[in-house]
Amino acid sequence: MSRMAQVLVLARYEDEVMEPLTRDDESRTWRGRFEQIPGWFIGGWYIEFFRERQRVGILKDLEALPWNQPECVQVMLHDEDDDCFGLWMFREGKLVELPVPGTERFHTPAPPTQEYAPSPGHLFRTDVGHAWLPEQTPEELRDPRPAW
Repeated sequence: MSRMAQVLVLARYEDEVMEPLTRDDESRTWRGRFEQIPGWFIGGWYIEFFRERQRVGILKDLEALPWNQPECVQVMLHDEDDDCFGLWMFREGKLVELPVPGTERFHTPAPPTQEYAPSPGHLFRTDVGHAWLPEQTPEELRDPRPAW
């Protein structure tokens, strides 16, 4: 299914660590490669996806890199219907989404079969008076598969 998404990785002086993800690799579960953000001397990379299935596994591959300072790594993810980027950082060796004040990620129920790509949900602003915010799906009814 067509679904635009952008991923930004911000990490101080981690060019060598990110280098493997700047090359195409057909063995990865996700497609594409990161591009360095031009003119950023500290370290920033981006990638854009056009399909849901093209991005599954990207967080796992970022977690597996031998970061020199994992505490300084920030991953920002934006799905096409999100109001803003979500923020993921390392906690106990895993990239986890950190709450951004004034936002909430709303999830839909899990699909009936695994033929559908996992959904990351939608990150909506909750502090701007939206009257159309959806009802949150209880955690036990959400798709447990990682969407990223």
